[in-house]
Amino acid sequence: MKLIRFGHAGDEKPGLQLEDGRRIDASDFGMDWDQKFFANPSNLERLRAWAKVNADSVPAVKQGTRLGSAVARPGKLICIGLNFSDHAEESGMDIPKEPIVFFKATSAMCGPHDNVVIPKNSEKTDWEVELAFVVGKEASYVSEEEALDHVVGYVLHNDYSEREFQIERGGQWVKGKSCDTFAPLGPFLATADEIKNPENLKMWLKVNGETVQNGNTKKLIFGIAHLVSYLSQFMTLEPGDIVSTGTPPGVGLGFDPPRYLKAGDVVELGIDGLGESRQVAVAYGQ
Repeated sequence: MKLIRFGHAGDEKPGLQLEDGRRIDASDFGMDWDQKFFANPSNLERLRAWAKVNADSVPAVKQGTRLGSAVARPGKLICIGLNFSDHAEESGMDIPKEPIVFFKATSAMCGPHDNVVIPKNSEKTDWEVELAFVVGKEASYVSEEEALDHVVGYVLHNDYSEREFQIERGGQWVKGKSCDTFAPLGPFLATADEIKNPENLKMWLKVNGETVQNGNTKKLIFGIAHLVSYLSQFMTLEPGDIVSTGTPPGVGLGFDPPRYLKAGDVVELGIDGLGESRQVAVAYGQ
């Protein structure tokens, strides 16, 4: 299934994107796509059954309706840095021996087509197309063999970064990753059964029509099962938590000279099986 959330920011409703591309309002199912929903695996089966009966009778989501983050705000939004070998090289950094883990504030989450706001005093706002996965069953000290049983689905994420805040202001990455609108997620969450091999997906990103990132998740240094198991040794992964797995080369920081976003720039991105998103860069306060 493909789960969507739609409506005005802060007042989104749950919905579904059907196989024929139609979008429907799933409010009558009675749950949002949040921790409570993902905590019970039977909810997905109930939702499938509900959709089979009700898809043609519930309200359609009108074309042009705003999409919100495909997942309601989770307890944690965890990111993995330098997890593509070629991205580490373009950043001039060593291949990590263990996953580089940082948090991104959940307040950065927004819809897949919302504007990205260049922060106040920012000159180095950058882009990063990433595959993110969503935790279903709670995970604590799980093995790699059982790790994928704890993944409920996958979602497209643009891990926006302000490089000065991230690198030059004390080296605390979270400051450069957590600005408002820096985590557009969607257009939809694809349940795990829809993505047969998440570690062989084409991914791309364009700025003003120019392809600047063109990668594949087969270049991941640390795969999804490893990440679930690894993270669960240090913290409990709860239902609805989101983990973003890293970006391929082609970020603005990697150009010579570096290239960063300015007001009016248009960013488009996509991953096989996870749809596409589009953000327009706007200046803070505009």
